Amino acid sequence: MAKMPQAPRRPKPRMSHLTWLSLRLIDFVIDATRRADGTLNRGVLSLLDPPVPAISTPWCGVATRDLVIDRALRLRARLFHPATGAAAGAPPLPVIVFFHGGGFAFFSAASLAFDVACRRLARSACAAVLSVDYRRSPEHRFPAPYDDGLAALRFLDDAKNHPVPLDVSRCFLAGDSAGANIAHHVARRYASDAALRKHNVRLAGLIAIQPFFGAEGRTPSELRLDGVAPVVSIARTDWMWRAFLPPCADRTHEAANFTSPDAAAGLDSAAFPPVLLAVGGYDPLQDLQRRYGEMLRSKGKDVRVVEYPDAIHRFYTIPMFDDARDLMIRIAEFVAMCCCGGGG
Repeated sequence: MAKMPQAPRRPKPRMSHLTWLSLRLIDFVIDATRRADGTLNRGVLSLLDPPVPAISTPWCGVATRDLVIDRALRLRARLFHPATGAAAGAPPLPVIVFFHGGGFAFFSAASLAFDVACRRLARSACAAVLSVDYRRSPEHRFPAPYDDGLAALRFLDDAKNHPVPLDVSRCFLAGDSAGANIAHHVARRYASDAALRKHNVRLAGLIAIQPFFGAEGRTPSELRLDGVAPVVSIARTDWMWRAFLPPCADRTHEAANFTSPDAAAGLDSAAFPPVLLAVGGYDPLQDLQRRYGEMLRSKGKDVRVVEYPDAIHRFYTIPMFDDARDLMIRIAEFVAMCCCGGGG
């Protein structure tokens, strides 16, 4: 049997030894807790990824608190807001509904990396960030996290649920990796739901940081960077799709394949918002990310792509990277632009 041709590999990305070791630790956490039968060792994962508490006292200018989104589902979220947003007479803050990465299965809104990232996002964008602790696979497969995203929008729709003044007519969906996949599918479900659009929440923009999509067959970037770039590998992503998709489904499924006919609902609606798409040159998922942006443009959507040639997957969670700081600036500019009505 002929071997599949291998794309030439790039040299490893440049970073400090400490950063490289930290990223390899993430790889270890993921590999040590996922099982070949598609299950996950949550007990070990909870030890390797301990939650950090919410802090009501402002730290670095941002306060946090945990909220219950849906008691029946035991669905929670962590709210981050600039300290000035809670002051008497402060104007309502725009809201960024955030979905963390982790292949639909790993990490949480209380994981240290995402707590720090959301804190930086709230401070940079001068916005409240509602980080949704969505249900994870393999215990909760498709479409559980998408349903949880819509539940978060319904929660925000009622002003009685707002602990600080929020302007939900300036609402953004955001996420990285699998979280960006969730943000996309929540956006298109919102856009296709006429009843939901009659409520107070209005989507102003979608921030997709290195979204996780899939397709049957390997892309050139997957082959070129497998074993070279940290965090993402073919073996890990294969496991993640098997754990998340319905039994017997492959990556032609609407959750993975954004060109699937079942994934088209909402994309032709004017309610589908402008998109800021971040792509990294050392991310094995980059080819599909660019195709995603091209697909949205073919639907007439406003898509702004920011490319970081030397960036690895999840680079934005590492504050010492210059690209991570630049992306926060780009997101703040995108939020400001869309809030001023310049997103269409």
